Amino acid sequence: MIKTFTVKGKLIAFLALFTLLLYAQGSFLPRALFFSFCGAAAAESLFFFLKKQKFSFPSSSAISALIVGLVIAGDEPWWVIFLSSLAAISSKYLIRFRKKHIFNPAAFGIFFVFILFKANTQWSGTFLWQILVPAGIYFAYQVRKIGLLAGYFAVSFLLFGLQSLVNNSAPSGIFGYFSYFYIFIMLIEPKTTPVKNFAKVFFGAAAACWIFIFVQARAGFDAELAALLLMNLAVPFLNMIPERRKK
Repeated sequence: MIKTFTVKGKLIAFLALFTLLLYAQGSFLPRALFFSFCGAAAAESLFFFLKKQKFSFPSSSAISALIVGLVIAGDEPWWVIFLSSLAAISSKYLIRFRKKHIFNPAAFGIFFVFILFKANTQWSGTFLWQILVPAGIYFAYQVRKIGLLAGYFAVSFLLFGLQSLVNNSAPSGIFGYFSYFYIFIMLIEPKTTPVKNFAKVFFGAAAACWIFIFVQARAGFDAELAALLLMNLAVPFLNMIPERRKK
C-alpha cells in the first residue's frame, strides 16, 4: 500500500509527475515503464506470497519500477526491461546481510541485464537540474543524507575541476558531468547507504572517486551504476565504524 504523505509516497508522486513531464515533452516513451512495472509486480507478488501467503505491491517496489523505467533504454527488448525490474526486486529478497538487502534494487537490476545482455541506459531527464536539485535536496534532508551529497559534490568538483585545469577548459563544464537523477534520486536511497554521519560523507566521496576513475578509463559500462553498487557492498563495513562522541 502507498501512504501518500510518507517520504516514499511523496517520492512516488514526484517520479510519476516527472515521468508525465518527460512524456509531455516527447522525451520519454511509457513502454519501458509498463514492462518495468510488470517485472516488479511479478517478483514482488511471488516473494511476498511465499513470505506472507498474500499478494501485495509495496511502495518501495513502485519506486524501483519507476526508476528502472526511467533509466534503462526504452528501445531495449521488452523482456530485457521486464527482467531488469524482476532482478531488481528479487535482489531485495535474495542478496541480504543481517536481514537487510545490500544493493540499490534498481541499480542492481539494470546492471544485471547489462552484464547478461549488454543492455543500455538512457537516464531520461537526468539533466533537468532545475527540477531534480530542489526536489532531491528535499528528499535528501528527509532521509538524512545531506552529508552524502556533500561528500559526493566536494570530491566531484575537486577531481573534475583539476581535470578542467589540465585540459584548459571552462570550470563551468563540470556541471555537465553530473547525472542529477542519479545523484538526487538513486544515490541517496536510504536503506542501502550508511546510517552514520562520517560514513555517509565517505560513501558519497568514494562514489564520486569511482565514477571519475571509470570515466577516465573509458569503462564499457555505466560508471554511475557501477560506482553505486561497489559502494553498496561497503555499507555494512562503513556502518561498523565508530563515531566520535560529542563532548
